[in-house]
Amino acid sequence: MISGTTTTMNITAKCLSHRRRLLVVARKRSLTTMPETTPTTEATTSSRVSTSVDESTGIVTVALNRPEKLNALDLPMFESIAQTAKDLRSDRSIRAVILKGNGRAFSSGLDVKSLMKKPQNLSATLDKLLDRPSGYGVEGNEIGNLAQDVSYLWRELPVPVICAVHGACFGGGLQIALGADMRYATPDSQMSIMEGKWGLIPDMAITVALREIMSIDHAKELTYTGRIVSGDEALRLGLITRVCEDPVEEAMNVAKAIAQKSPDAVASSKRMYQATWRNQTDKECLELESKLQKKLLVSWNQMAASGRSFGWNVPYTNRKNNDDFNDNEKKK
Repeated sequence: MISGTTTTMNITAKCLSHRRRLLVVARKRSLTTMPETTPTTEATTSSRVSTSVDESTGIVTVALNRPEKLNALDLPMFESIAQTAKDLRSDRSIRAVILKGNGRAFSSGLDVKSLMKKPQNLSATLDKLLDRPSGYGVEGNEIGNLAQDVSYLWRELPVPVICAVHGACFGGGLQIALGADMRYATPDSQMSIMEGKWGLIPDMAITVALREIMSIDHAKELTYTGRIVSGDEALRLGLITRVCEDPVEEAMNVAKAIAQKSPDAVASSKRMYQATWRNQTDKECLELESKLQKKLLVSWNQMAASGRSFGWNVPYTNRKNNDDFNDNEKKK
């Protein structure tokens, strides 16, 4: 993995230093199992999105919060989702994000009626949605417009994003869900690439997300027809990750399991797969694996993870500030 006598000696010395620190922390805490903690939650609510943080786990729950309209997407909803993702991106203490919809549906898609309510404002609204950059993306890597960033920005978070789907998940709502790392849905949930109904194409970062999870013929069929598929069929097509009766509970269980792992390793794993899953040469894939691994080796969180495997319950530090997390996207 790494060669060279000097490098090996440096790693050995660093390893011994971290090991001594790990033992000291473990002794001070006298821990053999995870401590019992009482979850504390901070909640914030914008006009269209509510956010709650479980400080004991670092798990954030983001909820689309326009239930009276089945979480349909109007301009304030687009802006609130993008702002929420942008705010979370800079928080190194969070460990995972659960994305869900309040009420009877995840999201029924674009609120066409709200766009048409004031025709005189339509041009200005479309400019806000379609002009790039949106102002919410990573500085120096702002490649999306606002309509795309409500999906794409979840990919830019250096933590796993798990989407819990129930009820309707149509059009833009489905494309937001596709921005997550994983999607859990109820068997009777309904999903559709519905833009064709309005004589449009899906243009909210679907070309980035869908190519990773679905064959092109299935993508074309769903787009051409706009037909609605159930959660069960969506699973068979590769559109979702898992079918379950309570997607939010399932997402929380998985998020808690992830929170027990090194945050640096999780962030690097996400970056590694997103950078290499499509359109990369074998050489580029292998080089990125090595580059990311070298940053993890004998770091505090890597040693803490190893210590836990031996029964030393040592706490993780906050995730590293991965300035190059989105390097792979800059190359596209």
